[in-house]
Amino acid sequence: MSQSRSEIEAALSGALQDAIKDGVPGVSAVIRTSKGVVWQGAAGLANIETELPASSANVFGIGSITKVFVAVVILQLVEEGKLKLSDTLEDHLDEYLIQDVGNAKAASIAALLSHSAGVESWEDDPVWIVEGRGSGLDPQKHWGKADPLKYIQRPSPLEPGKISYSNTNFTYLGFVIEKVTGAPAEAEIRRRILERLDLSDTFLEGFETHPASAKLPHRYHFATETFKSAAGICPAFSQPREGLIDATPSNLSVEWTAGGMVSTPNDLTKLGLAIRDAKIFSKSSLAIMQDFKEWTRGFEMGHSLFRYKSIQGYGTWCGHLGSVLGFTGVMFWEESSADCVVSVLANVGTMHCGPVPGSAYDVVLKGDFLKYALELTALED
Repeated sequence: MSQSRSEIEAALSGALQDAIKDGVPGVSAVIRTSKGVVWQGAAGLANIETELPASSANVFGIGSITKVFVAVVILQLVEEGKLKLSDTLEDHLDEYLIQDVGNAKAASIAALLSHSAGVESWEDDPVWIVEGRGSGLDPQKHWGKADPLKYIQRPSPLEPGKISYSNTNFTYLGFVIEKVTGAPAEAEIRRRILERLDLSDTFLEGFETHPASAKLPHRYHFATETFKSAAGICPAFSQPREGLIDATPSNLSVEWTAGGMVSTPNDLTKLGLAIRDAKIFSKSSLAIMQDFKEWTRGFEMGHSLFRYKSIQGYGTWCGHLGSVLGFTGVMFWEESSADCVVSVLANVGTMHCGPVPGSAYDVVLKGDFLKYALELTALED
């Protein structure tokens, strides 16, 4: 027996509340179809200390979902004849950016997009983990765009042609955008995507001043024993409750085009819809993004997109996940016949943590949220 709209909406709200019970401070979600938003909800707290509720107005760090924005700009430049997927970094970038980073010179645009260039991720370097997210972090520091590259100036142990997820790939693609256009990457993202789609609450933190920054919640991160061992705890961070640190004094400048954007589920579902329907570039560019290869943990890798087949049988989804200091997020659309785009963002980070109590990922991947999203959007048909 099918459920009513009110029953489905209650189940969706319950999925968010379950995340709060599991230890996520705050969470926000949107479900959209081609007709518009069909449901939005929020649960938990934007600020644990003051008990300020999280709301749908909050903006969140989106982590690696940023890479989707970057890929769209890159593919637009390919369509305009300003780039070729076969171009290498050596074709476009100054020597000082690539000369000491293993496999960087010969890395093609296509390989960078698909994480198969064999370039190490600065995010995995043990020294960077301490200085970028842990006990050595200066929360007030504004990282330069090239600063993370110094952590991987060495031969790479990775084999070109094999998928190895790397933030460095998209740091480099940010520099490619700047070299080809002569403008800051953040300005090109804004001109080509944000303004075009009216994504009014989205910006690149540390590189743009934006009024939506006033709507940021506190950013929390799980302080598991694994995190303490790998990163340590920044002395400037408080611990509002056991196993959780408040990383609000920090910023996302170190992430730049690899993961530094801030947005809302509303804006991200607009982006997902525009990509799904090839409204922001050509269908051939969409086909490139969706050229999927086997990867890991039930995911396939395309050119900046993931494909995920729900282990519970709730459809097959395209999009991206994100996790940075203080935030986790998901942006997915169902790839077959369902008219359904979802985004869930949470003000808790999980990087370098090992197993954690909950996250935006868990809302989408482990529970019945996708089931209810499909049921609700089916009522719109």
